[in-house]
Amino acid sequence: MFNQLNRKLLPTLVFIKQNQPHMKKLLLAFSLFAISQVNAQLTSTPSGSNKKATVGERIGITDVTIHYDRPGVKGRDGKIWGQLVAPGYNDLGFGNTKQAPWRAGANENTTIEFSTAVKVEGQQLAAGKYGFFIAYGADECTLIFSKNSSSWGSFFYNPSEDALRVKVKPLAAEKSVEWLKYEFTDETASSAVIALEWEKLIIPFKVEVDLAATQLASFRQELQTEKGFMWESWAQAAQWCVDNNTNLDQALLWTDTAVSVNFGGEKSFQTWSVKAAVLNKLGRNADAADIMKKALPFGNEFEVHQYARQLLNDKKYQEAFDAFKLNYDKHPGIFVTTFGLARGYNGLNKYNEALKYAQLALPLATDPVNKANVAKAIENLKAGKPMN
Repeated sequence: MFNQLNRKLLPTLVFIKQNQPHMKKLLLAFSLFAISQVNAQLTSTPSGSNKKATVGERIGITDVTIHYDRPGVKGRDGKIWGQLVAPGYNDLGFGNTKQAPWRAGANENTTIEFSTAVKVEGQQLAAGKYGFFIAYGADECTLIFSKNSSSWGSFFYNPSEDALRVKVKPLAAEKSVEWLKYEFTDETASSAVIALEWEKLIIPFKVEVDLAATQLASFRQELQTEKGFMWESWAQAAQWCVDNNTNLDQALLWTDTAVSVNFGGEKSFQTWSVKAAVLNKLGRNADAADIMKKALPFGNEFEVHQYARQLLNDKKYQEAFDAFKLNYDKHPGIFVTTFGLARGYNGLNKYNEALKYAQLALPLATDPVNKANVAKAIENLKAGKPMN
């Protein structure tokens, strides 16, 4: 294209030389013309009618993204692996290497990007974008993650730029895959298997993340941004530590920030209950109980009700009753608190009192399921049995 462009522009260059006084204007016109010619190519499909594709997934909080071109089998069944994709490293007849692996796709470089550090087949790999290559073997494939992610294909592959090599075993596919693809399979909270699938072969590799380390690092970074000025952020980070039983000492400090007057969480049931949960995890149960007594006045009827039911599950019947009673006194005449008080009396084996409040709750129950539950409770209590 550039030779054609030069031939088109030759008369213009001669004209410029003969008209020196107008050089600046003519050079500007020449530049604009040249740019328009270079940019005149239209968007079209990749060469060979291959398909461009991007696939990605989040593992934990780590984003994994693969960009690749998808070649088709196109009637070459039985001639892909070991022929079209030659074994090992080969001279492709172009570029600066005689030992090129397969580009793990078609056309441009296949790239894979990780937003945090990961492990690939148990080996550590730093966050970043990598060129992805495969040295194919019928019994074993070498997967190559190259620091060079911008060169075209594998024509310029240089082993000194390798960030990681791992070996995996290829697997036979149950059915033929016409267009090469990458899929995420066998997902867990902290891992996934990425499988290249084409024709009748699968090349899988496992990617793992340190979920606790990456999540905590993200929390620490985000809590230094504008998100750190909201009590909800500190409470969320602390609750995650409770749920995953990790980083509890720092989580307790995070709850101290959440309940402070500086961030507006000093009158939030959620912040105090998260702090109590951390204290319970640390074995400081008496301190946690004291905290919840402070939290109860800040809770709405549903928050207090759920907390009281948890106390029932923990067989703390008197504490549960106290919470149900406080909730009823604060929010009388509604279903959740009235039936809650019935539950509280039931936990203390005071069935007559439980029956009284269950009967009061029945006309307040608008949901058919709730109405049926209350009716069953009344039936049991009238028979002198626990309501559930």
